[in-house]
Amino acid sequence: MLTPTDTVSLTGPLAPAALRRAAAPLTVSVDDAARARVERGRRLFDALRHDDGAARPIYGATTGFGALVGYAGRADEADQCDNTLAHLGAGQGPDLPHAIVRAALLLRTRSLAQGASGVSVEVVDRLAAMFATTFCPAVPRFGSVGASGDLIPLAYATQALRGRGHAYADGRRMPAADALAVAGLRSLVLDGRDALALVNGTSVTTAALALACDAVRAAHRSLTSLTCLLVDVLGCDPGFLDADLLRAYGHAGAIDAGARMRHTLAGCTPSGSRPLQEPYSLRCSPQLLGAAEDALRYVDGVVTADLGGISDNPLFFPGGAGEAAPGKVVHGGNFFGQPAAFAADLLASVAAQLGNLAERQLDLLVDPVRNGGLPPMLATAPGAQHGLQGVQLATTALVAEIRRAAAPASMQSLPTNLHNQDVVPFGTQAALRSHDMAELLGLLCGSLALGLRQAVHVGARRPTAPRCAALLDALAEAIAPVDPDRPLDADVRAAARLLVTHDVTHDVTHDLP
Repeated sequence: MLTPTDTVSLTGPLAPAALRRAAAPLTVSVDDAARARVERGRRLFDALRHDDGAARPIYGATTGFGALVGYAGRADEADQCDNTLAHLGAGQGPDLPHAIVRAALLLRTRSLAQGASGVSVEVVDRLAAMFATTFCPAVPRFGSVGASGDLIPLAYATQALRGRGHAYADGRRMPAADALAVAGLRSLVLDGRDALALVNGTSVTTAALALACDAVRAAHRSLTSLTCLLVDVLGCDPGFLDADLLRAYGHAGAIDAGARMRHTLAGCTPSGSRPLQEPYSLRCSPQLLGAAEDALRYVDGVVTADLGGISDNPLFFPGGAGEAAPGKVVHGGNFFGQPAAFAADLLASVAAQLGNLAERQLDLLVDPVRNGGLPPMLATAPGAQHGLQGVQLATTALVAEIRRAAAPASMQSLPTNLHNQDVVPFGTQAALRSHDMAELLGLLCGSLALGLRQAVHVGARRPTAPRCAALLDALAEAIAPVDPDRPLDADVRAAARLLVTHDVTHDVTHDLP
């Protein structure tokens, strides 16, 4: 087993970086304040349920679920837990990525630790302990509509924690009971309130959205750097980045994007041989990248709100000092993932347009009519060698796939559950789809990076801006020139990985408004 190298606190909002770290073992700290909140919430749940000696109806604790809320649940607590989870074992499809599943469970743990869900402190403690291991439930991709929380996927995760179904330990898929044993964990014992609280939130949706946003942001930074490298390698005049010009445009994202690009291109000397006005994939890049930045800031805000909020139903609120009642239970819709659905659809649009930009820039680079006379397909001996021809074909396929996946999911509402869920956001589909698109976008950036590395090999000038030259040198060190032809799939992936860690725009501060 691996040893945790990081610590996450359940007090206060989660940082997006914590979700990234959840893929590997880490220490999740349940401090005294969190434990006190959870215990107070549990006492309130017990008090309200047995107020004045008579059981008060509380959804999921004394009732059936969803459209069957009007019927009594099971009297025995263990049976009520089974009643909650068993009927939700209807998911289909491949297992979700471990990073999404563990990030979702970290979100669920943090939400429960706020004390408003009425769960036992044992549940929070045991969930926190899981993160120190490599244990990961096997959760099917399809089944959630993101309306009453991610019911079906979270039910699979909860069942795995109970030793039912399947899970992974040390990267191997096996029966969940065996995975718990390998990880040194005991199976969870739950009552009905615990079980419902574990599934009745949009944690899978939020986790997928947060990780997708992180990946699209990385691609956005990469594409900003690559656009600057393309400008320098071709000898373009960077006047389209003029600060006065972009201030006149009036959009904060474009102003910031232009500042970062000017910073990266500092020292660039135009060749004087390019057209007065470059194609839009260069000349309009600060406007495009800036609009993407503005949209990403909106998505960031939704993610931040979700990471700091409580997604569950019902919620329990203690009464104030001197109040006669111990508190209240409120039944509502804080499990409804509409904000994340809208944000994920916007993120998909951003990924699609960034993908378009990367593909168009590569197309420009391999075309001798527009690339300043470099050989077609950047081949060292056109005909005998084919250079980037295969990669350019693949980028066309990747862009087509991204465009196909960009159709909004949040407008596809379908009534279900005997019209109890008569509107649903489909945020889970939107977020998982955006997560897929982000991976393809990274490969498009890797393809463009490979083309820029090859362009200099076949005759393009060496960059004149020091930061652009540093990026080219990093690419050249990691990737050999295409001479002679060879399979380039692994090179594209290597370039994509390098771009994530080599950000030539990260230190710009003085030029930003």
